[in-house]
Amino acid sequence: MKLVMALQRNIFMGYGVGVKAGVLAGVQQRYSSSDVRFLMKPNPSALKKGRGGRSSFSGNVATVFGASGFIGRYVCNRLGKTGTQIIIPYRGDHYDVLRLKLVGDLGQVLFMFYNLCDEDAIRKAIKHSNVVINLVGRDWETMNFSFEQVHVEGAERLARLSKEMGVERFIHLSALNSNVEHEGYYVKGGSKFLKTKGLGEQAVRAAFPEATIIRPSDVYGQEDRFLRYYAGIWRHQGRLLPLPKAGKDIWKQPVYVSDVAQGIVSAMNDPETAGKIYEAVGPRRYELSELVDWFHRVMRKDGYMRYDMKWDLSFKWKARMTEFLPSWPLNTLTRDKVEREAVSDTTTGLPTLEDLGVTLTKMEDRIAWELKPYRSGNYYDEELGEFEPPEPPKFIAAA
Repeated sequence: MKLVMALQRNIFMGYGVGVKAGVLAGVQQRYSSSDVRFLMKPNPSALKKGRGGRSSFSGNVATVFGASGFIGRYVCNRLGKTGTQIIIPYRGDHYDVLRLKLVGDLGQVLFMFYNLCDEDAIRKAIKHSNVVINLVGRDWETMNFSFEQVHVEGAERLARLSKEMGVERFIHLSALNSNVEHEGYYVKGGSKFLKTKGLGEQAVRAAFPEATIIRPSDVYGQEDRFLRYYAGIWRHQGRLLPLPKAGKDIWKQPVYVSDVAQGIVSAMNDPETAGKIYEAVGPRRYELSELVDWFHRVMRKDGYMRYDMKWDLSFKWKARMTEFLPSWPLNTLTRDKVEREAVSDTTTGLPTLEDLGVTLTKMEDRIAWELKPYRSGNYYDEELGEFEPPEPPKFIAAA
């Protein structure tokens, strides 16, 4: 008995220790800090860190295509506030997206060069993301990209590759009125922009059935192409302003850019929005003539007159000529843009931003600030009460 116990003790003290050391050495070698370890099927939600805000990580990694655009900057800011890690693919000059580095803490905002036709670059941009947001769009065609290449082929490519790479959520920005046919008031056949936006929706739904689609109306805010379009000198003919039907019987429902951005972020965080279409419109409907008259009252430029543009050949020539400029059209004036002015905003009973929990901003609360740079005598130091407050426009509350 003593002999057996002695043998067991020797084995434990000698051979056993050797086995244990060998196992530890193997473990140490396997998990060496110099080795590259791959996470198989990582779950970003398990990596959440922080108490919220820009210096935390929410577990979401979002690739935002079109982040350098008007709406994209607001979307990235909202994402950064919630601790989302953002991947920003960009084309052209990197200085166009440089300021977006500040929307998140160090390491939260990443950049990479891409081309909308380069599938390998797109795959690299979305391979680590669980959310892809497509904000890519064009208000006018260029020598490099047509409406079809951006709104249809590009959107389909992003949706298809996102599905291929296992992306969980795909948010696609379309346009209101893109789902209906237009006869055309100024351009025969109607707006090519709206038509391709509608075809892009169909392509996205075919490639990524669970995609969430947002259809915004005219979006206003800092550096927009709605308020500044009507305030610009090039849109006028001296003191005259040509409008479709002189602005009569054309109804617009503009929406504030921050409301659209909040709606996109809310849709991203809500799994129930998958596969749905949302109409992003403002809380009030205005006749175009009322809107434009109101803009000029706010800018203190009452001495103008609007008229029906249909028979103004000089204005047609102006809109046509600006399309040949090498950079971008002056004041974004193109024939297709003018055609879109003639289309009334029409909702079809689909969910809106309010269904996403967004409190809509009234245009009357923002217009004085947005149009202040265009006000006549902007540097005049006025006395308190020297100018009468501009009369607000008539409106119809959205149903």
